[in-house]
Amino acid sequence: MTSDNSIPVLTIDGPSGSGKGTIARNVARELGWHLLDSGALYRLVGLLAVRAGVAENDEPAIADLAANMIVRFDTDDRNQERIWLNSEDVTGDIRTEEGGRMASKVALLPAVRQALIGLQKDLRQLPGLVADGRDMGTRIFPDAGLKVFLTATTEERAKRRYKQLKDKGIDVSLPALARDIEDRDRRDSERSIAPLRPADDARVLDSSKLTIDEVTQMVLAWARERAGNV
Repeated sequence: MTSDNSIPVLTIDGPSGSGKGTIARNVARELGWHLLDSGALYRLVGLLAVRAGVAENDEPAIADLAANMIVRFDTDDRNQERIWLNSEDVTGDIRTEEGGRMASKVALLPAVRQALIGLQKDLRQLPGLVADGRDMGTRIFPDAGLKVFLTATTEERAKRRYKQLKDKGIDVSLPALARDIEDRDRRDSERSIAPLRPADDARVLDSSKLTIDEVTQMVLAWARERAGNV
C-alpha cells in the first residue's frame, strides 16, 4: 500500500505518560478516523526481540523483526485499544513497565526506526488518521494539517502511571516510576534519530491540570479550526 499525502492526518506527540494515547483514541473516535499508536509498534518490536532471545543491541536482527511483523490496531466494545501481532492479541503483553523500557531502548536503533517508517505511512487511509507518538509530526507526517505536542510535569505523569498500575493490582513505587519516566525522557530527547521535540508548527499543550475530556475537546476544537487542512 502506498501512502496518499492528500489524506488528512492529525499528529499528537509527547513524552511517556502525557496522555497522548488516550487523547488520540478519543479524537479518532470523535472524528471517525483511523488510529496509529506508534509507541505500541516499538513495544511490539521489543516483545518480539524478547521472545526470540535477541540481544537489545543486536540492531540488524531487531530491525529484521520490525520489518516483517504484521500489526493491526482495533478497539473493543468499551472503546479500549486492542493490538494484534501476527494474529495474536498482545495488548496486555506490551503494556508493562518492562515493555516500555524495552521499547525505549529499541527505539534508539536507527535501523529499527527506518524499518517501521513504511508500516506507519501505510496506515494513512481515508477518511483520515490520528497518529500518536514521539516523532509523528516531525519525521513521519511532517505535512500533517494539525500537530499537537502534549506534555505534563514528571510528577503528574508518574502519578497517572501509578494509578493505572495500582488499578490493575500491580504493586509499584511512585518514586521509581518518576525516575523511570525521567530516564525515558532523557533517552528519547538525546537520541540521534528523530529526538523527542515539538514540531516547529506544533501546538504545545500542558495537560498537567486538565481533565481528559478538557484536553480532548481542546484538540477537537483545534481540528475544527483547521478543517480545511487537517
